[in-house]
Amino acid sequence: METWHALIATSTFVAVISLIMTEKMHLMIAAFLGAMILVFTNIMTLTDAIGYIAHSYATLALFFGVMVLVRAFEPTKIFEYLAIQMVLMAKGQGKRLLLGIVAITTPICAILPNATTVMLLAPLIPPIAQSVGVDFVPLLILMVLIANSAGLLTLVGDPATFIVGDAINISFSEYLLRLSFGGVLAIVTVLVMLPFLFPKTWRKRLENVDNLPHPKINHPRVLAMGGVIVAFVLLFFVVGESLPVPVSPAAAALLGAALAMLLAHHSKIDSVSNILRDIDWSTLIFFMSTFVLIGGLQKTGVISGISGILAVILGKNIAFGAIALLVFVGLLSSVVPNIPLVVAMVPLLKEYVVNVGLATPEILDPNFQGQVPPEVLPLFYAMMFGATLGGNGTLVGASSNIVAAGISELHGRRISFKKFLRYGLPVMVMQLLVAAVYVTVCFLM
Repeated sequence: METWHALIATSTFVAVISLIMTEKMHLMIAAFLGAMILVFTNIMTLTDAIGYIAHSYATLALFFGVMVLVRAFEPTKIFEYLAIQMVLMAKGQGKRLLLGIVAITTPICAILPNATTVMLLAPLIPPIAQSVGVDFVPLLILMVLIANSAGLLTLVGDPATFIVGDAINISFSEYLLRLSFGGVLAIVTVLVMLPFLFPKTWRKRLENVDNLPHPKINHPRVLAMGGVIVAFVLLFFVVGESLPVPVSPAAAALLGAALAMLLAHHSKIDSVSNILRDIDWSTLIFFMSTFVLIGGLQKTGVISGISGILAVILGKNIAFGAIALLVFVGLLSSVVPNIPLVVAMVPLLKEYVVNVGLATPEILDPNFQGQVPPEVLPLFYAMMFGATLGGNGTLVGASSNIVAAGISELHGRRISFKKFLRYGLPVMVMQLLVAAVYVTVCFLM
């Protein structure tokens, strides 16, 4: 019976990933159905499934809070303002437009989930680009390349980054000190490649810039108060976990969401029901379903079995293991969405370090709050970089890529797998090489 359970859990997980990769089914539906199959085949009870979701409450709470926070201030038109300002700053030069996209996208994606940022900014790119005589497809691709890369700048910038960081109990401020420079290097890599990736746009003279509408912000006083709320959330991201009564990033995001809804309701710029209706519930359900699918692999012993194989291959060679993991996860993440990949790899990696005697079994506890042994941390850092940067490789590597492709199609242009690969593959290869050097120099020497 246990063998059959392991076979069903593995087959279900592989089937879900295959459906997502081939885009034959919406990723949320595929994952949700997969989770329900595990329940109805008695791999786990519904109580077990909810328990696995509860173990990862911090990820769900963080992204729900941030989604509400962003949506509450959408009526102020701040994102439209930024998009038009980006074109005006270009002053008729295509290269400045490309640099403007980098400048606008980078700080936003450092604190907001990259897919959320692309949902907000990408719909503004096609009409603006067409009005100044520029092909909007390269601009959308650049936006997602930067959005995915900027996710490494902070602990909360990318779901994969946060999931790994939460697993090893790294704080927001510790992440800034130890790992943010790797995100900076990822952005710089794209900047250096801009003239070669987008030569036509780089040399293009923009048309009709003077005819663009002048940017205008609605409800400036509400936006100013919203800025205070965002600053408050960011402050608690940085210092919250070092306070006498610790405040996690997830708790700070939820409090920010509550204050944002209070402000939106009190100022009458929007209703609470409208805000909650527009939340990206499909992404949250996808997260929850993925946690259940990985729970099935854990419960049936599949994770333990694979970790044993990993222990035989890598032994205790952390340096080799970190670089091999960075490359392997990076390449795999280019064809497998990085969220389910990371959720699967975290328990696998923990089992591996326990099996080779580099950590005690207590780190396998989902509620573990201690410190992971410093000597094994490069493995988790490498996985973090590989999973995030690998998403730049192909059209299906990250949810923000798929969001941008959908927006492009709505405006009459399809971004094919091959077209995205032309831009994404060289960026991914260079970023993984830079990340490998960074991890080696900073953590393995």
